[in-house]
Order: sequence, then C-alpha cells, then structure tokens
Amino acid sequence: MPDRKQKLFSGRHFTRNVFWNLIGAGAPLLVAIVAIPLLIEGMGLSRFGVLTIAWMVVGYFSLFDFGLGRALTKLVAEKLGNGQLEEIPSLIWTAMSLMAVLGVLGAVVVAAISPWLVNDVLNIPSELQNETLIAFYLLAASVPVVISSTGLRGVLEAHQRFGIVNAVRIPLGIFTFIGPLAVLPFSNSLVPVVGVLVFARLVSWCAYIVLCLRVEPDLRHVSSINRELVRPLISFGGWMTVSNIVSPLMVYLDRFLIGVVLSMAAVSYYATPYEVVTRLLIIPGALMGVMFPAFAAVLVQDRNRAARLYGRAVNYVFLSLFPMVLIIVAFAYEGLSLWLGNDFAKNSYLVLQLLAIGVFLNSLANVPFGLVQSAGRPDLTAKLHVIELPFYLLVLWSLLNTYGIAGVALAWLLRVSVDTAVLFVMANRMVSIGSGQTVRMFYVAGIALIALALGAVIPGLTTKWIFLLLIITLFTVLAWFYILSSDERDKICNCLRCHQATK
Repeated sequence: MPDRKQKLFSGRHFTRNVFWNLIGAGAPLLVAIVAIPLLIEGMGLSRFGVLTIAWMVVGYFSLFDFGLGRALTKLVAEKLGNGQLEEIPSLIWTAMSLMAVLGVLGAVVVAAISPWLVNDVLNIPSELQNETLIAFYLLAASVPVVISSTGLRGVLEAHQRFGIVNAVRIPLGIFTFIGPLAVLPFSNSLVPVVGVLVFARLVSWCAYIVLCLRVEPDLRHVSSINRELVRPLISFGGWMTVSNIVSPLMVYLDRFLIGVVLSMAAVSYYATPYEVVTRLLIIPGALMGVMFPAFAAVLVQDRNRAARLYGRAVNYVFLSLFPMVLIIVAFAYEGLSLWLGNDFAKNSYLVLQLLAIGVFLNSLANVPFGLVQSAGRPDLTAKLHVIELPFYLLVLWSLLNTYGIAGVALAWLLRVSVDTAVLFVMANRMVSIGSGQTVRMFYVAGIALIALALGAVIPGLTTKWIFLLLIITLFTVLAWFYILSSDERDKICNCLRCHQATK
C-alpha cells in the first residue's frame, strides 16, 4: 500500500497521467477543426445540425449507467489498495451485469421516444425525417455498448492505466469526425454517417474488453453475481445518477430547444462554436481525472495538504485557460470568418464569446466539484444541479425567445457563473484555504472577467492586438509574483537552467 500511494503521488506518475488525458481529449479537437467545415459543406446545415445532436446523444447515454461506472472505479481501487485482489472479478462481473440490464432498458427507452423526437419535437425538415429516425434507431442500439464501455474503462482507470485507456480513446475521438467525413464521397445520408459512429463504439468496446482481460486475467473465469455488492454499487452511484441526468440535461438541452423554436441551421450556428470552445475543458478534465483519487486519499489523512493541492489545482487551471480564452474572445469574429466564412461568423461570433467566458468559469469550477465529490459528498453537487435546473430552464426559454442563439449562450454563462460561485463556497468549507487566499482568488478572478469583457467589445484589429499584448504582459507579471508560490517559481527557474545547460 505505501508503494502504491508513493507511485500515485509521484510527480512523474502524476504528470504522465495528466499528459495522457490531455492527448486523449486534445487529439480529436485538432481533427475537428479540419473536419467540421468539410462536414458542413458536404452534409448541409440541417443534416449537420442533426449530426451534432447525434454526437450529443451518444455522449448523454452515460446517464443510463446510474453512476455504476464511477462506483466501479472507486470500489475496484479500494480493493486494490486493501490487497483484496480475489474479490475484484466478482465485483466487476456484478457491476457489468447491472450495467447490461440498464443498457437494454436504455436502448428500449431511446427507441421508443425516437419517433416523437423526430416527428413532433425537433424542427427537422420533412425530407430528412425518415433518415433521421433510422439514425436514431441505430443510436438506440448502441446504448448497451456505450454504457458497458464506461464500466470497462473504469476498471482500467482504477488500475491507473491511463495510457492504455487513451490508446482506445484517441482513435475513437478522431474517428468521431473522420468516420462521417469518409462516408461523404459515397453518401450524405445520416444513416451511414451515424452507422459508422455506432460501429466505432462497438470496436472500442471490444478493445476495452481485451485490455481489461490483460489487466485482470481472472476475469476470464466468469464469476457469479455477488448480491452483497449490489447495494454499495447502487448506493454510491445514486447521487452520481442525479448529476449524470441533470448536469448533461442542462448542458445539451439548449440545442434541442433551438431546434424546436428556431431551426436545425440555427443549431449548427450554435453547436459548432460550442463544440470547439468546450474542448478547452479537456485541460481541467485531464487534471481532475488524476486529482480525484489524490483528493480522496489525502482528505482522510491531512486536510492541510488537501488544501494545498486544491489551491495549486485552481491556480494551474487559471494559468492554463485565461490566455487562450482571452484570445478566443478578442478574435472570435476574425477566427470564425477565417475558418467558416463571414456569414457563419456573423451568426456565431457573439455565441462563441459568451460560451468562451462560460468555459473559463466552468473550468475553474471543475476543481471544487472534484474536491466535493472526492470527499464523499456527491449529494451536494447533485442537489445543486437539481435546484439550478428549473431556474436555468426558465432563463433559457426566456432568453432564447428574446435574443435567439446569443440568448442561449448568455443563459449558459449565467448558469455556470452561479454554479462556480456555489461550488467554491462548498469546497472552502471542506478545506479551509484561509481568508487571505480566498480574497486573492476573488480579486484575480474579477480582474480576469473584466479583461475578458473588454476583449469582447474592443473594435479594430490593431486595437485588439495592442490590448492583447498589454493584458498578457500584466497577466504574466501577476502570475509570477501574485499567483505562483516561491517553491513553484524556484522549480520553474531550475527547469529553465537545466534546459539551458542541455543546449
């Protein structure tokens, strides 16, 4: 056990895992930048709008696992830490059996509501309704595969095997964009486009099975379901289920409402900048994927150390995201115009600016969110989401009807702003980071938001470049003297000296 903890908290191991997570999430983004304009041109705005919903639906299928994937990761990790290796196969088979049942039920639900969604809810052109319905049936058939994949991936993550997890995740993420693109020379119908996405999920599922059998060879011998393990699995996953349902609902409901109130073309104008800018969340996601077990282990032993880890994680996310978000906000119109043309930029640049600021806040919120859940209080985050949902829906509907897709982006920004503030309050009650540091974080965040707001409204390309240069210079000075600790500054200086010495 001490060796295992030493490995978990070693700088090299930590950095390698974060690196793998970043590559796994970042590689598809690079492909998306090239593929999305080609997909829009080849499929048309309406079909591409349906495709973005298909991408969303596949991602939302994880709600049907009722938190069992996360629960399996936690319990397998505990068994490994306690040396109870002989109990792991039974635990895995019990969880996977439950997930198989849930997957079948999920497939039935999706298939049953597909005609209603296509014909009555979504504003899909009549000539596309038939192929859209078939595509939705294909998505329904993939639900059991998607759900069981989360469990298999959770087993690998419990073993800290982020390298092999991303060996599957990277090709799958790239194929999400390349697959539909490869179909276009033969057909622009949604049926084969969605079909290749489902096929990719099936291949990744097979890969996860093979990898799990290598990591846990005893899984080759099918174990009986242990009914005593059902309760802890469901108990831990219960509150996670609430978040798994409500949180993605608030994330993805916007484009459904846009499709209902406006058009599928409007979905494309909104979803395209959304899909791109939210990829920045891979940075806090990669970090918190590794920090989650670190928080869980440290909180029960040394809350002061947990507070230091927490403060550093917030700082690292802030330092990583602010410059990128500032550039996106300042050059939103120019970037979209260069990428997708002037017409697309006119419809989407304000959406991109609002969403980028929201992503910045949401990235910071990932840290207290992970801390609260690792402390064993997923009920707090779930209750927060449940309370937020009706207010968010009311604001979303009002702003959508008043300001169109820009109003939708504004509603999302307002929600994540409230979410971020509450999560930081929750986390501060669990690990006191001191009033001085709290005030400092508040001032730094306030200055950053003012700079982002100014970047969004400053006119003229030359003026924007001058503004950007001034803000980045100020940011660098504040980061060095005000955000980074003396130890962190010393480490950076030592790394620079070593780099110079190797030249």
